[in-house]
Amino acid sequence: MKKKNKLQEFIEPSDLTQIQEKYLSEFFQIWSEPEKAKEVLATDRRFSSNEWATGGLYSSFAATYLLNAKTLFDMTEKMSLEDDQRQKMNFFLDNYLSTMSPANFMATNPEVQKKFFETKGKSMVSGMENFLSDIGKGKISQTDETAFEVGKNLAVTEGAVIFENDIFQLIQYKNKFSEVKQTPILFVPPCINKYYILDLTESNSLVNFALENKNQVFLVSWKNINDTECTFTWDDYVETGVITAIDKVCKISNVKKINTLGFCIGGTLLTCAAGVIAKQKKNTINSITLMASLLEFSDPGILKIFIDEASISMRENSIGQKGIMAGSELASTFSFLRPDDLIWNYYVSNYLKGEKPVPFDLLYWNGDSANLAGPFYCWYLKNFYLKDRLKRPNDLSICGEKIDLQTITCPIYAMGAKEDHIVPCTSAFTSASLFGGKIRFVLGASGHIAGCINPASKNKRSYWINNDYDTIAGLKFSDWKNNTSEKQGSWWIDWDQWLSKNNGKLIPRQKKYGDKNHKVIEKAPGRYVREVAKMF
Repeated sequence: MKKKNKLQEFIEPSDLTQIQEKYLSEFFQIWSEPEKAKEVLATDRRFSSNEWATGGLYSSFAATYLLNAKTLFDMTEKMSLEDDQRQKMNFFLDNYLSTMSPANFMATNPEVQKKFFETKGKSMVSGMENFLSDIGKGKISQTDETAFEVGKNLAVTEGAVIFENDIFQLIQYKNKFSEVKQTPILFVPPCINKYYILDLTESNSLVNFALENKNQVFLVSWKNINDTECTFTWDDYVETGVITAIDKVCKISNVKKINTLGFCIGGTLLTCAAGVIAKQKKNTINSITLMASLLEFSDPGILKIFIDEASISMRENSIGQKGIMAGSELASTFSFLRPDDLIWNYYVSNYLKGEKPVPFDLLYWNGDSANLAGPFYCWYLKNFYLKDRLKRPNDLSICGEKIDLQTITCPIYAMGAKEDHIVPCTSAFTSASLFGGKIRFVLGASGHIAGCINPASKNKRSYWINNDYDTIAGLKFSDWKNNTSEKQGSWWIDWDQWLSKNNGKLIPRQKKYGDKNHKVIEKAPGRYVREVAKMF
């Protein structure tokens, strides 16, 4: 009996034979039929320019590269592997193949060569200058950073910092109308990045949208962690952070309850705070809005490949008691989740073509990293991503209280993004279904950021709703999605209509920021958001 080779130990011989035969057939087509090579290249925007399509050997080499990549992924799908093993293999394979693309090398990229000759070598000189500049920054430039300044053309909504502690500043925004809705709303952004993802430019700001709809708006601006705050825990962020912010907004606004909104990990922190408040029977939360937030971690998306006992143990040993998780490291990790879009695209344009990145507010924000306290970060990974404890009633103790999401019975609005690779929309749905009250779920188009930050005024993209259900508790995502209707434009419109039912009557606006116990410390956006993350 013929002994199996190593590959045949993982793939059935019949499957392997089929893959090989298909590969050879397409390989010969690519090299014998120029139109076939063009057809293959049309499937990948890295090779969409005319230089590739008419490049002779260049087009055949690039088409062969794409065929090789496709064949390797076909093989991993046929391998007898566990799902998590296959996911890890596909991730590392994707990054390897992205690195080896013919587009990344001058010798095999006709666009780069053309620009070199057209500029008489100046593109190479400019590329080297760009490279040396990025070496000094410690990262690949994705946008023209000179075009933006926080407080000047980003995070410019008028407001004031009226409270601060070692973990956050509380911003109160100036009301735009003489009458405002009685129940204010507190925004809890992610602490992994800066808060101004919620307040980019005036036309691209969820904060401004809420103000335009007569809401009183407050916002948490997280501290960029340094050596003096490196012992902060998850409980600190929940109690000293979110719960303190809720209490301050209640006092300043002279109300018993407020509306709340959390984005990404900000939504996870907000939910934990709501769980503590529910157990303490404070009843200070009127409603919760969750934007692309994970509470149920059985399918946490592509990030799962980085989470296992060994990696978490390593982190705990290094920064679990005291230390800093560098924002730059987190940013690099997120970039490698989409290497073609967030790494190699800029490598080619910046260094090989010598081009300057164009101004883009979202990419500027993406590069403005924030450091996290090590104990906070390690606890989060271990108890949520690894052990998935939040979904189990009374399994997790936070701020001295056993958390049961069923005790949170206020109205919930939750949205997921259809193409989100950080928080899969199915997981966002399952997470939202854990609460004990009425839950409205909306599915937005696009990914983790573009799906969430979709200004209503621009009428771009779309979203899906299902008005057959006033709650999604006990529903499967597939059942909910089967009867959805697609709406043109931004889900912000639907959210505002929902929020209007939960934010009370119109009252005269406050004429001054804060109150007698909470004076203006400084103008928005404040010092904390301007702090640049130190390199560690």
